[in-house]
Amino acid sequence: MKDVDINLVWGGERLMVDLASPIDISMPLKDSRQQKTPSAWYVEGPRFDVVKGEGFIGRVAEGGSVNFTDVYFNPHGHGTHTECLGHITPDFDSVDAQIRSCPLPAIMPCQLITIKPSAIDGDMVILPDHLSKSLSLPKAVVIRTLPNSNQKQTQTWDNTNPPYLAPEFTKLLVDQGVEHLLIDLPSVDREVDGGALLSHRMFFGVPSCPRHQATITEFIFVPNKISDGLYALNLQVAPFDLDASPSRPVLFPLK
Repeated sequence: MKDVDINLVWGGERLMVDLASPIDISMPLKDSRQQKTPSAWYVEGPRFDVVKGEGFIGRVAEGGSVNFTDVYFNPHGHGTHTECLGHITPDFDSVDAQIRSCPLPAIMPCQLITIKPSAIDGDMVILPDHLSKSLSLPKAVVIRTLPNSNQKQTQTWDNTNPPYLAPEFTKLLVDQGVEHLLIDLPSVDREVDGGALLSHRMFFGVPSCPRHQATITEFIFVPNKISDGLYALNLQVAPFDLDASPSRPVLFPLK
């Protein structure tokens, strides 16, 4: 069987997708009682509980016939997740329903950008000046923030006032036609902002111009060894009937 070649056309140039070199930028969901895992928004850590009852135990190592586990977690607070505009609308639109009506491309061009937020009045903020005016953006953008240590993969972000996106920066993304935004922070907005959620509202076009095709993916991690530039993105989202769902974004180098 021959290998399958996939090409992307971007900026008038035909680029071959290197399917043999995937770069998984998701962070897995783990039982927080066994392993340290990233979390935010003041919720208890995820836990995996073995199902037990009436002579049954869902753990082969303890004599059961199969491994059978209940999982307790919050999609926004634990691990890599993708959300839709239903996160901030009264209608509570589902990310699964949105993707079914506006299917995600299996492969799409994606720009990886590394940004060091600026200090403003005690906050760390990503500003319009952080985006090069000469850079033409595809429909998907991945933002890696500095500093970028492995601590991001286990950090508890509660009450740390993480960096966030100024709405003016988010507007630049929208104006360039970006529909899928991926970031290594727990939110695109300030941890405590009185419910304003300005960057969420800007990116999703809520309430005046809702962008039903748009997604925001938070809690990713891009290792430092991965260079900035253009990649192909495969954004895999679990079919949860919620405003957010666990996801696995995978980058592929381009030749």
